[in-house]
Amino acid sequence: MNTRIILATTLASLASASAAFAHASFANRPVAIGSYVAAALQIPHGCDGKATNEVRIKLPEGFIFAKPMVKPGWEIEIISGDYLKSYDNHGKPVTSGPVEIRFKNGDLPDDFYDTFTVYGKVAAGDPATGLAFPTVQLCGADGKVSWEEIAAPGQNLHDLEGPAPVLALVAADGDKHGAHDAHAGHGKHAEQAAAADAHAGHAGHDAHAGHGDMAAIDPGGFETVTLGDLELTAGFTKAMLPGQPVGGGFVTITNKGSADDRLVSASSPRAGEVQLHEMTMQGDVMKMRQLPDGIPVPAGETVELTPGGLHMMFFKVTEPFQAGQTVQVTLTFEKAGKVDVVLPVGPAKAK
Repeated sequence: MNTRIILATTLASLASASAAFAHASFANRPVAIGSYVAAALQIPHGCDGKATNEVRIKLPEGFIFAKPMVKPGWEIEIISGDYLKSYDNHGKPVTSGPVEIRFKNGDLPDDFYDTFTVYGKVAAGDPATGLAFPTVQLCGADGKVSWEEIAAPGQNLHDLEGPAPVLALVAADGDKHGAHDAHAGHGKHAEQAAAADAHAGHAGHDAHAGHGDMAAIDPGGFETVTLGDLELTAGFTKAMLPGQPVGGGFVTITNKGSADDRLVSASSPRAGEVQLHEMTMQGDVMKMRQLPDGIPVPAGETVELTPGGLHMMFFKVTEPFQAGQTVQVTLTFEKAGKVDVVLPVGPAKAK
């Protein structure tokens, strides 16, 4: 037993020492311009031995409709702003959106590596250079690792001390000029990024989670449930896209009694874990966080778990929810106790 522990510790130390020389990079194969991607950013180590507590990712021009994937144990901020250019979305101009994603108040020890995923569309870019995502790691009160240097034309990424992670691109189908450039040796930066990340595999195309998705709609069909003084109505969830790892759940809770109560947890046989979450907007910053202490349900009031606000998050879903199905969920309240509800599954996207 002691020998195994010593060996494991030695191997972990060697792995940590190797990782200390690694750069932040994407675990993606080259992405076609015009397509959507779950960009999986790999953080290989902390700040001189300190654990990483925050990861700030600046989104490059041309990467639009960004959505961070929910990460258990981390809060998320989405900072919005104006784009330098206007992009077309089915005939409608898009001039603003998320420009920076911040994963905050987490804990990634220096001995481990992890990925931070942001889903979005590569609306524009150059296969010769790829898209650089300047990134900063914060560790405690004074630790910092900066991956913000962008290579100049012809410069090798490995010559930089803190190169910004580059998402490698390929030309869209039909763009022969771009395809020729990428294969003719002009795509040096993108090729370097692709070579560095090739071993990591391909992140799922539809891994965006729809955390607090404003497009989710109530399909109807939820049967009202009464538990003591609590009345539950308008429950539903929405269909998940293939490869999507998490889903959202919603319900309205009315407390008709004279005593406060609290929704403390939820569980479902369809998910390995269900968490209670909140999404709020503070100016141009969208904040998403887990609510480990639950959701208060004051006496005489109604609390709504809705898209874009309070909601349930289903993690480790083995089979994606499909429209027309139902999902059984057990809700546990501090005073009223447990109750089973059946959530109808609505369409993945509002029509």
